[in-house]
Amino acid sequence: MNMHLLNGCLHLFLCLYLCLCPLMSAAPPAQDGARIEDLLAAMTPEQRVGQMFLVTLWGEELSAASRRLIETYAPGGVVLFEHNMGTPWAVTALTNAMQEAAAASGAGVPLFVATDQEGGVTSRLLLEDGFTAFPVSQVLTAAGDPANAAAVGRAIAEELRAVGINMNLAPVADLETNRGSLVMKRRTFGADPAMAARMVAAFIEGTQAAGVVATAKHFPGHGDTAQDSHTGLPVVEHDLEALRRRELVPFQAAVDAGVSAVMAAHIWFPALEPVERRPASLSYPILTGLLRAEMGFDGLIVTDALSMNAIDRAYAYGEAATLAIEAGVDLVAFGMVGLEDQQAAIDAVIEAVRAGAIPQARIDASVRRILAVKARFGLLDWAPLDPQAAAGALNAEAHRALVAGLFPQAATLVRDDSALLPLRQDQNNLLVFLTGYGDVAGDCRRRILGLRLVEMSGVPGPDNRAAILNAAQYADTVVILTDDAIDTPQQAAVVRALPPEKTVVIALRSPYDLLAFPEVSGYVALYTPLPGARAVICDLLAGDIEPRGVLPAPLGDLYAAGDGLRGFAPRP
Repeated sequence: MNMHLLNGCLHLFLCLYLCLCPLMSAAPPAQDGARIEDLLAAMTPEQRVGQMFLVTLWGEELSAASRRLIETYAPGGVVLFEHNMGTPWAVTALTNAMQEAAAASGAGVPLFVATDQEGGVTSRLLLEDGFTAFPVSQVLTAAGDPANAAAVGRAIAEELRAVGINMNLAPVADLETNRGSLVMKRRTFGADPAMAARMVAAFIEGTQAAGVVATAKHFPGHGDTAQDSHTGLPVVEHDLEALRRRELVPFQAAVDAGVSAVMAAHIWFPALEPVERRPASLSYPILTGLLRAEMGFDGLIVTDALSMNAIDRAYAYGEAATLAIEAGVDLVAFGMVGLEDQQAAIDAVIEAVRAGAIPQARIDASVRRILAVKARFGLLDWAPLDPQAAAGALNAEAHRALVAGLFPQAATLVRDDSALLPLRQDQNNLLVFLTGYGDVAGDCRRRILGLRLVEMSGVPGPDNRAAILNAAQYADTVVILTDDAIDTPQQAAVVRALPPEKTVVIALRSPYDLLAFPEVSGYVALYTPLPGARAVICDLLAGDIEPRGVLPAPLGDLYAAGDGLRGFAPRP
């Protein structure tokens, strides 16, 4: 068969699949299906286009201009960022106002209200405002039990629902296969496809069981990039078979777990997308061919933010939105884009539909899918929440207890070559603690007889280093805390100057710190400096708990993902 004809047939098949798959798979119950058709029929063509956008609105209160945007364009949802967040009362008042504006629009369809509440470094709802500080995802992988991931997914969802947020742009399903990746640093479940897949699936199940839409991101995988798509267009050269073996494994697990949304990455995969420098978020072969037709995903495809430089340096917003929809996207997310530019982009898609460049059937297929997900999660029937009751509805006390219970399970004893742990109370022991971690020093001194203490600055200078080395001369065992020593040469230099045979490093944040001083006798990874994790330090040193965690990612050629000593090494 002629190759052009074959490609044309494939394209036609995928077009038909894209338009019909909402009807062929995961069909909503009959009553929901009838309601969806009634809602669709009542919408104007312009409102149907509006449903395909996740807009960004500015401020902790709904401005008149933001209200007009919602009422005029009937967007499918809103994404909340740091500039929208505050106390539970304030967030609830804001989401109420947004939903009231949606009810006043001609379409009358409630909004997806989305945010990035991954846990750890990417968390929009903050501890200082009254929400729970959930740890980085690698804590869950290190603890090893998918039930923990499900419980955390559920707990995060409960806090989101308490303030009117019904869609979480999480979990991160990328793999941490490139330690130099700035955008993925400390956001993934780790580097091992199977380990990450189990946690991703469980997190999704917990999130969606609590009534919040989960979003697996950033398809087909952002982990093996050194370039940050916020600042430029990353390129991943892997072929499809390599992706199937690694990057796609957690995403397939997400699809199999029934995830309702998948976010597409702004990354060019030349082996999958023939148009030069066209990112996955705008790629028909990747989104419709791979994700939908091959992997069987029938939920919502969402773009990463169009405001990221991988997109906005190469495309106008309207052009990018049009290409995304042509590629198979259901929801176009703007990110940090001004209201006028957002409106102009929506208008550009409306004009493309009017001109016939985008078939109305293509728009309707996505709107049916959007409405089906809203129906599945009970979002078509909105009622305002009481802002005064929001803080009490967080269930924060139970969530803090859940998080505290994770850290003893996750603490990973990677190495204890000289059997230095737990500390022997009849020896001279020194704890080198970091500035700002006096709570650890005080707790350990109370519990470990004769423990001596010396403080280390986060960026120790010559005098601080000399004081540490002088104190270490008189110790049988030196325990030193580090915080990203792999990227802080001054900390690493202090550790390397200590006698390695009697030194134990406890890495508070990055498990990769060991690579900066691979000769030390003992090494413990905690993955996070949250207060609950710091409390585990003295428990380990005193022998009140035994280590149970495993590494979520390899440490160079020294240790593989899954390594970790279960219990202390026997004394010689």
